[in-house]
Amino acid sequence: MSAATVTLKPGKDQSLRRRHPWVFSGAIGRLEGQVTEGAAVTVRAANGETLGVGHYAPGSIAVRMLDFGPDAQLPDATFWENRLRDAYQLRQGLGLTGTGNTDVYRLTHAEGDGVPGLIIDVYGDTAVVQAHSAGMYQARPLIATALQAVIPGLRAIYDKSAETVPAKAAPGAQNGYLFGESSGQEHVVHENGHPFAVDWETGQKTGFFIDQRDNRSLLARYAPGRRVLNTFCYTGGFSSYALQAGAELVHSVDSSKRAIELTERNAALTGLESKHEAYAEDVFSFMKNSQEQYDLIVLDPPAFAKHLSARHNALMGYKRLNAAGIRQIAPGGLLFTFSCSQVVSAELFEGAVLAAAIEAGRPARILHRLTQPADHPVSLFHPEGAYLKGLVLAVE
Repeated sequence: MSAATVTLKPGKDQSLRRRHPWVFSGAIGRLEGQVTEGAAVTVRAANGETLGVGHYAPGSIAVRMLDFGPDAQLPDATFWENRLRDAYQLRQGLGLTGTGNTDVYRLTHAEGDGVPGLIIDVYGDTAVVQAHSAGMYQARPLIATALQAVIPGLRAIYDKSAETVPAKAAPGAQNGYLFGESSGQEHVVHENGHPFAVDWETGQKTGFFIDQRDNRSLLARYAPGRRVLNTFCYTGGFSSYALQAGAELVHSVDSSKRAIELTERNAALTGLESKHEAYAEDVFSFMKNSQEQYDLIVLDPPAFAKHLSARHNALMGYKRLNAAGIRQIAPGGLLFTFSCSQVVSAELFEGAVLAAAIEAGRPARILHRLTQPADHPVSLFHPEGAYLKGLVLAVE
């Protein structure tokens, strides 16, 4: 066991006994041993009972648990290989590995896979790692070794943690390859048979929004013959699906010129770029000035709130955005609207969309309630992991 021990205050052990993976700083009674940021620590109840092991960090969430119970072991090479193999086997069971139809998926979804602070996305024969905690950042060499043992044919592992690891924990963090190297060629992956060029080295997140895979498939069912507007399009995932499903036209809008370049490239990969137009513009300005009435609109903005303190302003932002979308859509049109703000619950988001429909003065019906796909699992003990929520509305 670790020389460092975190002992909780009396009565503060119930959440860990229910396997919630976070220990808040206010629950800690005392620290013993050399407790440094990112170190693996043993967590004990006030009576001395061992509750598990986790990564320590100063701040509100003081420990992110890796294992529970009196037999919990410190994370060594075997721990990482076992944990990643479990995650890989789950994805195998979902039909996401070893198929030519789809070769892009999320391998580990932080708490959802028992590895708080660790995101690993797989793009063909390359794994992209993002550490969101000091502990995961320090464990990268062991994680890279385990990945090579678990994923057949892995050619490269790219570390993209510089943007996500706490700055004080790794002030000199730089992105780069932990194993292998760049092929120097365009990286094209496939999702449900749709080709996408992915830039994991300089793109947002790990390079592609994998979490919308199922929702893109749903959109493809409704896109044939429709005029589609995809806002905050990033690399044009929804746009490509709509084009290949037989949309009459597709307009993609994002304020990032680089995102629009990638969207245009992905539209070209479909061979249907003649039906596609992309605009590097502010979404609100575009919708205000557009004379087009669309039959299907996608509203998929970046997170409007990352902290509780910003939640009210975020809800006002969702109301404003959805009111604009509802005004823009043709009678009988469909609105696919999303929030990826973890601190905005599905109920609050739906309330903001309701307020938008009232403001816009148009009746609407909910056809679908949407969420993240199965390779972004939510631990039953950590409901906070359910971050993506969406609605499909039929607007009269």
